[in-house]
This record gives sequence, structure tokens and C-alpha cells, in this order.
Amino acid sequence: MAHDHTSDAPANAPASDAGAPASDDFTSRSHILPSGLRYTSTAGRLVLRQEEAKDGKSKGFKPKAEIFLVSYVKEDDDGAAEAAAPRPVVFAFNGGPGSSSVWLHMGLLGPRRVDSGDVGALTPAPFAVVDNPQTILEHADLVLIDPVNTGFSRVVDGGKADEFHAFIEDRDLVAEVIRLWTTRNHRWLSPKYLVGESYGTLRAVAVAGRLFDAYGMAVNGLGLISTVLNLSTLDFQPGSDTPYALHIPTYAAIAHFHGRHPGRGLEEVVREAEEFAARDFGYALSQGTRLTAEELDGVVRRLSELTTLGEDFIRRSNLRWDYSEFSAELLRAEGLTVGRIDGRFTQRHLRGQASVNWDDPSMAAITGPYSSAINHYVRAELGYENDLPYEILTARVQPWSYKTFEGAPVDVTGDLERLLNYNRNLRVHVDYGYHDGAPPHFAAEYVWAHLNISDNARARFSHHYHQAGHMMYLKDQCREDQLAALAAFVTG
Repeated sequence: MAHDHTSDAPANAPASDAGAPASDDFTSRSHILPSGLRYTSTAGRLVLRQEEAKDGKSKGFKPKAEIFLVSYVKEDDDGAAEAAAPRPVVFAFNGGPGSSSVWLHMGLLGPRRVDSGDVGALTPAPFAVVDNPQTILEHADLVLIDPVNTGFSRVVDGGKADEFHAFIEDRDLVAEVIRLWTTRNHRWLSPKYLVGESYGTLRAVAVAGRLFDAYGMAVNGLGLISTVLNLSTLDFQPGSDTPYALHIPTYAAIAHFHGRHPGRGLEEVVREAEEFAARDFGYALSQGTRLTAEELDGVVRRLSELTTLGEDFIRRSNLRWDYSEFSAELLRAEGLTVGRIDGRFTQRHLRGQASVNWDDPSMAAITGPYSSAINHYVRAELGYENDLPYEILTARVQPWSYKTFEGAPVDVTGDLERLLNYNRNLRVHVDYGYHDGAPPHFAAEYVWAHLNISDNARARFSHHYHQAGHMMYLKDQCREDQLAALAAFVTG
């Protein structure tokens, strides 16, 4: 990939930052896409400040955190970044909580991507970074954001290490990063899109609400990849039967991938599982011991047909099992466990009699390629140097605080309803992976079906299904389809 070094001077920082503590300098470089589009990359850490007061007196703006950003902005014909052009801007982040933006950055959206391979054909170390011809940069500028303690982002010297490990604090921080980048780069009149993955979808909706409420900034679209907006749809808790039903179509899809539904198409199997989960199984779960023996036999038999799990296992589980149990059970006879993030992946079951499996072979397969790619790319190609470890997916943010929702489900669907009502032009793009066991597609569909919105608002959703997992872009055809749909979304 061609790139010309233009400047290593600090970028996007006001004069008042001259004496700011600990912020790394931003590094900017000029590049050319294979299509001929010229753009500027800017990588570095942005010092975020908050106004503080004590006893009614202002204590000024105090530095709180240093947030690592990578931005890509199309250049004009003179080689300067187009700061004021009405070109769309995509702000993107992953989830976790505890994930950096490496997955969307190096897997889907950026101008360069990791050659990781896919299930059955993984690329061996030391891997490679290659051009991404369908990059969203062809259609919109791009800003990748790493929340605190992910990537190179950290709190400032003397700050509380866990201050931003919470729903509200994280929401407000990411919103402030977007406001500040938009302001410094004169992009208030550019169309703006938030793209999140996994917990990043919950964050995207919450951040969009915060941007509107606090700053009056209306975004044009929300890109929701592997969506979860209501955590209660995924949380296997005693007394909550809904998650058990919402996972059944995913179990059936994963069983299909592993050859358990020979001669049948994936979508046919999934549709049957959805109908059963929504009707007969939902009823059976609600009845508990009120089911007759005949009714119970029928439910057990049908569950076994769809998920291909044994009837004895289903009976012992009282019709209810979580994903860790499914992972251990589906291919137990073959001595294998299946992945959670992506159920297409398998690995040897090291404790064959264990009833649960917490190791995720899909994450084990892709963490190495993505880690190698980002650590090479930011230094060798973007010119940014930092001796800190780049935190790919870290437990440093745990425990994550949901105190805002104390006594209630962690749920941002109310924010989404409000945004769709306030902004009659807000559009929502949704990507689902049939083999994603982290947030199953049927759980997201359940959320959409319960939104209190108008028919006009529902018409502003676009839904895209992929025969892959959480990071559906691991599969070449899925990535190309996904980027084509996202291109239409941000230019629509």
C-alpha cells in the first residue's frame, strides 16, 4: 500500500494542550488507497478534560483520561485534509466491555486489514496486513475509538484507574471524544454515523442519546453489528426463561454448520427453530411442572431434533441450559467444544466429562492475528510509537458497573425509541451472524419486536444476515456483503 510520510507534528490539539500532562503527540501520514483516493491517517492520544468545582467555585478543566484514536480523513486535491467537507464521518468502537476497536478497525472498516483466514483455513503466524479494497473510507471518513484501559487509552497520572469502568461514565466519555473530534475538525455539518459491535451496539445507542441530550448533536445513523441492547435477553438467570428460548435458533444453526442437519438448508432449519422457540417452547417454559408428561415428551423430542442435543441431556437440564453447557455438549462424542463468539470454530475438549466449557476456540483462533496486525500497523504504517501494551480485549475494566440500572435490566431500548421519535431521519443498520452465540440474532429480533415506535421508524431499519459468527467479516464473502451494505447505508 502506498503511503507518503508528511508530518509527525501533533494534530487536532489546541494551544491550551501545550502543557498538558502525559498526552502523546499525534502522528499524521498521507496515504493512497489502491483506488487512488488520498487520505490522511492521524494516530495518537487525546487528553479529555472535565470541568470541576468545589464549594461553588470553579477549579477549571482537569485532565481525566488519554484516549487513543486513529482517524482517516480524505484529502482534497491540494493534499490537505478536507476538514470542512460535508463528507460522512463514521465513529466506530467495539464492546466487551474491555475491547479495543481492533476488530472493526483491522477486520472490517479500515483501509488495511489483517489476513487472519477463517475457520478451516486459518492463516499461520506471523500473519500479514493487506489492503482492504472495500474499506468504508471510500465513502466516509473514519474515526476508531478505544475506551479507557483498552488499546493505548489510559486515565491520567494520579487518576482513578476504574473511574470510567461503568455504563454512564463510559457513555459520557465516548460522547465527549466524538464532540471534541467533531469540533476540532470542523465537522458539525458532516453526516455522522456511529458503528458499534456487541456491547458497542448498546454503547452506540446510549452515546447517540447523550450526544443529543448534552450537545444537541443529531446523528444520521446507527450501525449495530452483533447487537445487544437489552442484556436481560442474554442473561441466563433463575426465573428468567426468555434467554433460553432466544438461543434455540442459534443452537440449531451451529448444529447445522457441524453437519447435524444433513440435506437441509440453514435458513430452513433456523426458521423452524424460531417458530418453535417463539410458540411451543415459550409456552412450555412458562408452564413449568404444569406440563403433562405427553406435552413434555413432545417438547423434549422437538428440541432434540432442532438442536441435535440428546434427549437425556435436555431432560436433565429441565429444558434449560446456557451456552457454556451447549458448547461442551454439542460435539462431546467427537471430543470437541464449539466457540461462543463463533460457533463454527471447535477445539479439543480438554476435560471431556466437564458439563460446561468457558474456553472460546473462536477467540483463541483470532486474537493472535489481530494483536500482531495492530501492533505492527500502528507503528510501521501509521508511524505511532508507544511502549504501552496495546490492550486487545482486557479484564482490566472488570468489574464493570451498571449501577445506573440497579434493580432493573441493563436496557437502552428506551433511548433508541426516543431517538427514533425525535429524529425522523435517523436510520438503523443491523448485522446478524447466524452462528453468533454471544448475542444471538433471535434475541435482537425480540428487542425490535418490542420497540414502541411508529411504522415509519420501523421502515428506517435495514437487516442483514450472515452465515458466520460474531465477527462475520472473518468470512470473505460476508465482509464484502457487509461493507457493500454499510456503504449504501452511509451514503443513503
